[in-house]
Amino acid sequence: MTDYYKVLGVRKNATASEIRHAYKLKAKQLHPDVTGKDSKSFQELLEAYETLSNSRSRKLFDQKEEASYRPWEHKKSKDSFDYRKWLIERGDEESMAKLIFLDLIRHNEDMAVKEFKEINMKFSNFRLSYWFPREDFMDFGFILAEEMVLRKEYYEAVILLEQIIKMEYSYSYFKLFFPEVKALAKNILRHNIEGFLNDELLLDCYERALELQFGPVDDKYFLSKMSEAYKRIGDFATAAGCLKAAELIGK
Repeated sequence: MTDYYKVLGVRKNATASEIRHAYKLKAKQLHPDVTGKDSKSFQELLEAYETLSNSRSRKLFDQKEEASYRPWEHKKSKDSFDYRKWLIERGDEESMAKLIFLDLIRHNEDMAVKEFKEINMKFSNFRLSYWFPREDFMDFGFILAEEMVLRKEYYEAVILLEQIIKMEYSYSYFKLFFPEVKALAKNILRHNIEGFLNDELLLDCYERALELQFGPVDDKYFLSKMSEAYKRIGDFATAAGCLKAAELIGK
């Protein structure tokens, strides 16, 4: 793993202004217009700056770097400590939550997805966000949601994204990145779940969607889909109510 701090020549605790200053100095030396040729070093410098100048990506980089450097895991002695194994053996809700994030950091995404599904079945009313600082949950929760989508675990992805979106509304963290979070959630709700989830889970997803402030066009779409689902399960009165609510939007 490339050490971006070394690439820029700054300390691990460098301020944002120090990072910008270091980048400008090195960019003048390595820029292709100066060297007269394409420079891998300049590309690496650019990647380092883009990573460390953004608070979110910098935090993720720091956490991945910390996880990748665990000297005790490379010891061959019988008493070497395996943190992952220790978490699995504990088996409590907190340990399993930490195991999910540990596997994400180590790029073991398949296990993280599997563990998230298992822990939701094992512990009632489980909330991954309870066990982590708000920012950590939002960062890694979004990464986990993306991995869920890749594996067609759409319902679990909606549950995670709902928590993240509501957190963002209560206190802005993602800011400019937030439209990407909402776009992922909206894409799942509009294009992935119908025909894939049963009507009970579909209704649950659409009801959650109505609380996420997507806007009148999307709310009208979700209500119309709820009406269709209620008709399929034979609840025609509720279906009519959803359709009427959809028609009233924008009037």
